[in-house]
Amino acid sequence: MSIVVTLSPELEALLRDKAAQQGQDVSFVAAELLASILEWEEQDSVEAIQGIQKGLDDFKAGRFRSFQEFTEEQSHQHNLSADA
Repeated sequence: MSIVVTLSPELEALLRDKAAQQGQDVSFVAAELLASILEWEEQDSVEAIQGIQKGLDDFKAGRFRSFQEFTEEQSHQHNLSADA
């Protein structure tokens, strides 16, 4: 499959430099970079959904604290004054 992507001259230069440093074809490096970012984005989405679900499950199970408790804990942990 062939896709045409227009890059700014600066981005193209960075990509070409990276390919040269790795001794790889620029198309190969571009494909590898795209695959890496797409995989990372997918994993990040999965982790975000899992985190949200855990929060909802905790809330349903009564495992939560008030906003006041949270702010007091954060103020104590980070040595913030009550006025901050």
